[in-house]
Amino acid sequence: MLLALAGLGLSLAAPVRAAEGSQTLGGASIAAPGSTRVAMLTPLPAAPRVFAITPERRALLNTIRYAEGTWANGHEVGYRILFGGSLFHSLDRHPNRVMRTARYASAAAGAYQFMPFTWDMVTRALGIPDFGPESQDQAALFLVQRRGALHLADRGELTPDLASRLAPEWASFPTLAGRSFYGQPVKRLNDLRRFYEHNLAQLRREAAAVWEDVAIRQVPPACNDASLSCQLERVSAPAVSAP
Repeated sequence: MLLALAGLGLSLAAPVRAAEGSQTLGGASIAAPGSTRVAMLTPLPAAPRVFAITPERRALLNTIRYAEGTWANGHEVGYRILFGGSLFHSLDRHPNRVMRTARYASAAAGAYQFMPFTWDMVTRALGIPDFGPESQDQAALFLVQRRGALHLADRGELTPDLASRLAPEWASFPTLAGRSFYGQPVKRLNDLRRFYEHNLAQLRREAAAVWEDVAIRQVPPACNDASLSCQLERVSAPAVSAP
């Protein structure tokens, strides 16, 4: 969760290239009358439009929610939480609403506490149509990839390296020094790892149960007697043409 503090925003545009005759004021380029300039957006990293959700990735997403205070026991209401704990209702778009506590003010929202400027960047990269749970999951994985941490997440371990790579994105994750990247309240790595490992084990058991159910599902034996049920089955079976 990034708070709306000066100097912490992501830069979404490269420096503006101005024609001769332009001047700068307060760090911004101002074109002189009759001159032209071209504004270039910072290229975004290439990314698939849809990230697969494996047990390892889901466990990391759930751990981010746990760290950010939006876990809500895994319920979908966590996708509707504003900074400070209030709820918003429409998932059509990011609510972009500044909320205040005794010490902080932030427009972070959703399960992964996206700031509006971060959400705009992600939607530009992925073409996300709304702020629903699936969209938020995809956006969070995009940010994990953007921090060079997706391959670490796929290993199924919450290491200090993985946590520290995510610390600039989510202030509740600890740096290698064990502190918040932004000087805010932070979760201890041991607590995050304990939650992650328990959650991953549960997700893996659920995934294994699904595959086991598919693997051992029995096919009823073919009818080979003169009972009425077998005769009816033969009549209703589609005819097979000879090769």
